[in-house]
Amino acid sequence: MSTAEARPAHARTILGKELYDKLPNTKVLLVGAGGIGCELLKNIVLVGFGKITLLDLDTIDLSNLNRQFLFRKKDVKQSKALIAAQTAAPFNPNVSLTPIHGNIKEPQYDIPWFQQFDIVLNALDNLDARRHVNKMCMAAQVPLVESGTAGYLGQVQPLLKDRTECFDCVPKPTPKTFPVCTIRSTPSQPIHCIVWSKSYLLSQLFGEDEDAGGELDEAEQQGENGTMLFTLISSKPPSPLPTAQEIATLRKEAQAFNSVRSAIRSTNPEINRDAAKLAFQKVFNGDIKNLLVMADMWKSREPPVPLDFDSILDGTFVLRGEAEISAPRNNSIDSAPNGTGLKDQRALSLKDSVELFVDSTNRLAARLQSGNETTIAFDKDDEDTLDFVTAASNLRSAAYGIGRQTRWEVKEMAGNIIPAIATTNAIVSGLIVLQALHLLRSNHSALRNVHLQYKPAVPLSTITLSTPNPGRATLRDIVRGVLGVNDDREVSVYEDKRVLSDPDWDDNLDRTLESLNVTRGKFLTIVDEEGEVGTISIGLSVLPWVPNHPADAPPYILPSPLPQPPKKQKAPPPEPATPIRPSKKRSLPIDMDSDIIDLAPTPKRLKPAANGNDQVQKSPSKRRRLEADGLLLVDGPGELIDDVIVID
Repeated sequence: MSTAEARPAHARTILGKELYDKLPNTKVLLVGAGGIGCELLKNIVLVGFGKITLLDLDTIDLSNLNRQFLFRKKDVKQSKALIAAQTAAPFNPNVSLTPIHGNIKEPQYDIPWFQQFDIVLNALDNLDARRHVNKMCMAAQVPLVESGTAGYLGQVQPLLKDRTECFDCVPKPTPKTFPVCTIRSTPSQPIHCIVWSKSYLLSQLFGEDEDAGGELDEAEQQGENGTMLFTLISSKPPSPLPTAQEIATLRKEAQAFNSVRSAIRSTNPEINRDAAKLAFQKVFNGDIKNLLVMADMWKSREPPVPLDFDSILDGTFVLRGEAEISAPRNNSIDSAPNGTGLKDQRALSLKDSVELFVDSTNRLAARLQSGNETTIAFDKDDEDTLDFVTAASNLRSAAYGIGRQTRWEVKEMAGNIIPAIATTNAIVSGLIVLQALHLLRSNHSALRNVHLQYKPAVPLSTITLSTPNPGRATLRDIVRGVLGVNDDREVSVYEDKRVLSDPDWDDNLDRTLESLNVTRGKFLTIVDEEGEVGTISIGLSVLPWVPNHPADAPPYILPSPLPQPPKKQKAPPPEPATPIRPSKKRSLPIDMDSDIIDLAPTPKRLKPAANGNDQVQKSPSKRRRLEADGLLLVDGPGELIDDVIVID
């Protein structure tokens, strides 16, 4: 039997003829060509998956070579997808490999593009990209096998629409972040000092120039409070209303940083020679002294100690707690007098840190002076920036009484490196293939969530797949559920003081509570707009596990019995302070047939007659009263009519 025939013989025997014959026509999308991706690509090529599309955005780094075995040193800085495909293609000449160097989130990789594949295998280390692939596979109804590793731990999760829960059905922890004021003014952990050195100091000295002077001029002219400027260029925490003196202090600090930046970039040896010392004195001496002026900040915490450049180098500087801080760590290899020991794992003394700070600053300055680079950013594989961050973070830790870290520990934290172990990647990639084969067989009862764990007796644990999340409760679900479907009252809904809905604005009714940030521990308040019934308050909590809860039941449980708010009694109108007096005016006569009120014009006052006898002016109100009594008032005998009795 030839080598080409012998290679797939074991796979054909294990998988069976039906499944094995199906593999050459199976279209697979493999997203990611890193630690898991390299192992997984090798596996699916050797098993015989015939049409493989490999997509990855990343390029090969030197640090990848210890576990991503498809790459060599000559491949550094090249596309992972292209090199992995070139290396794996000879493993099985019958396999078609299509490498793509691109971002899976680009618009051309849409739902129809996903629908061309029979199965998708995820080998990503990015949470956002994982969520995106999960959504696309659910929309395209393509089976997905999700995976991940962290040191000795690993997980494989098959996902199938309408049969299993999706990747986002289980909330994922958010990455750890740190307050700016803690990083800038009151660090208490080594990671605070490392983030400060990497994200602030390195960019201030070797990054883009920020026109802080221009911003100060504008703030001074417009009367702005300058809070953001404090955050950018001051070692002090922001004050609500800085005075002209505080703006002058900010201007002085900005000028000090500009002097250091100019010295670092200067090609004059006389100026450039002391650039590292200027930076040290500005950051580790002057800024710390400025912080010590604010005595209130240090009432409940130990104040930092300003460091002195010359005293540390000549050995006369005494640091509070020096013996405790500089003691070698148990997992570190201390440097021997002859310089033996691993560089990355050697504990640095205070003097070592100063010397490394000067040396790394000078190396970075030389790169800027050469003109080949205008700015320098941190890269965990850049020796110069890693040395600078190591030295600066250890000096800051010493000033604040925080334990120092080795170069390797700084690299782990500054580069956000999760320890990757080749053996873990190999185990997880094998488990991915097994779950993929179950999906291709449509053997859904055999699908399992598999976890690689810290238990030598039981290194692998399997969990039966959870059913799909029945959905998310919307605001309308809760409001209608509490009020009742037949209750058509107009209500407004509040969360604390936030208006979520009212009769004239119902845009939020069909949004989920989660999207409205109405989650565990918060309260919904339902207010009747007519004021006829009392207000209802609803407290939210986690849905309890109910064994007999039907799969098609709503994703919420309402209180039982439902709240019955009391009806409000309308208060009678208040009695007026002054009693109402009945009107003494007579009402106007109304013609009931026409419903018209006849208002007679006010009669004019008669002028006196020529003979001096005044005619008596009759009041129209008197005429109406007489007419109401059946009498007719006339002005003279000439106006008499028949059938009347004349009264003088």
